Amino acid sequence: MKNHLSFFILSFVFTLGAVAQEHPKWLRYPAISPDGNTIAFTYKGDIYRVPKNGGVAQQLTFHKAHDYNVVWSKDGDSLAFASNRFGNFDVYVMDAKGGEATRLTFHSNDETPYSFSADD
Repeated sequence: MKNHLSFFILSFVFTLGAVAQEHPKWLRYPAISPDGNTIAFTYKGDIYRVPKNGGVAQQLTFHKAHDYNVVWSKDGDSLAFASNRFGNFDVYVMDAKGGEATRLTFHSNDETPYSFSADD
């Protein structure tokens, strides 16, 4: 009985290792759109979006810097995120479907977005 349990545990561990290679754990900072249909997230320092039911993720940022902490605008048309493109982390905003990101902050300390203001 003990040998069967050891074999099961080893099989489980090796299976988990194989699955980890197929399903990377680099997905971070998920944010659900206001309508609940899209998820934006960080993967290896870039921002992606994917439908809530799954599918192929669309890469939104293409930069050597680290982009993270996505926040959706209340209407779901824009995304804010932090990026260290110029050394420290500043806040950027871009169209939720992709495109050029606009830098909003220029301070020497790190800044991270948490929400859009009521008038946005």
